[in-house]
Amino acid sequence: MASTPPLKEMVAQLIATPSVSSTLPQFDLSNADLVHMLANWLEPLGFDIAIHDIDGHPGKKNLIATRGKGSGGLVLSGHTDTVPLDEPLWHSDPFTLTERDNRWYGLGTCDMKGFFAIAIAAVQQFEKQAFHRPLTILATADEESSMSGARALAAADVCGARFALIGEPTSLTPIRQHKGIMMLSLTIKGSSGHSSNPELGRSALDATGIVIAELHRYRDELKRRFTNLDFEVSYPTLNLGCIHGGDNPNRICDHVVLAFDVRALPGMESELVYSELGERLRPVVESAGLTMTLELNHPPVPAFKTSGDELLGVIQELTGASPKSAAFATEAPFLSALGMETVVMGPGSIDQAHQPNEYVSLDQLDPSIAIIRALVHRYCVQK
Repeated sequence: MASTPPLKEMVAQLIATPSVSSTLPQFDLSNADLVHMLANWLEPLGFDIAIHDIDGHPGKKNLIATRGKGSGGLVLSGHTDTVPLDEPLWHSDPFTLTERDNRWYGLGTCDMKGFFAIAIAAVQQFEKQAFHRPLTILATADEESSMSGARALAAADVCGARFALIGEPTSLTPIRQHKGIMMLSLTIKGSSGHSSNPELGRSALDATGIVIAELHRYRDELKRRFTNLDFEVSYPTLNLGCIHGGDNPNRICDHVVLAFDVRALPGMESELVYSELGERLRPVVESAGLTMTLELNHPPVPAFKTSGDELLGVIQELTGASPKSAAFATEAPFLSALGMETVVMGPGSIDQAHQPNEYVSLDQLDPSIAIIRALVHRYCVQK
């Protein structure tokens, strides 16, 4: 049985184990090695280990490590994957933990492999103490792409836990609600021909310009219809993310694929947005004599709002920080749907996530460990 390394060594080994998830197969990797690494560190601390394959996602696994029996208790949750990276833009090796300027640099240091090492370091203190309610450390797959890991969870996986902390990077500020996200791809199909005569084909690229204008109008309409002043960006957003189409300047473009996302406020229905998009875009495309297909890249991630005040109040007391709302999405709605009062809070800043030279500040490590220890003592150790 492997021993549990010190904190810095754990972070270094996690960073050195690539586990990118992506909707593009050429970038997507398994998270199996990282899951087994975490299991090897948790087992010596008295955790029962369960590793579940994710149906339909070969090489992807969830880790459910539990110490203690019964129901109730606490879940410490995070995702094992990272986003793809622009390695030439990094100032150091993204897969080697590098310390400088009172920071640890590396892919996943804040989003969010570092949280697992911090959680394990925190629970080492309780190695010889009895747990009166279970503690579950949950490590999921594919949060950065399809959220297949969180979607695969069942209530039995988390022992009927009452509370869940998701350690996403929030600068140790508790997050009580966040927006949802829906990623879509619009394919416009026309017909090709020699560019010297526009009548020989129907340009999908020309139609795309009209579609983009309609998406801008719909975006402005969403902004007028929905407002929540709890959020810094108080309205739903629609971002045109990428576009691909055509193959040569002297051919009429016969197809375009436009990908975009919509971030919905709590209370908005993703199904309604999806329906409205189809109803608005289809007539625009068909009036130009072309066809379209609007598809979800994966099922929408719902907006989230915590279902209670107890855990939120305890974390607010421990951190001294008032709860906030976030524009980014997490696995919180899936844990909340399993019956847990869920709060998002962890070390590192979302401003450093998803970009080169990701880091976590060292001055957030000890406070993070102290907060987790206090939560474990309150919800798992204390009678």
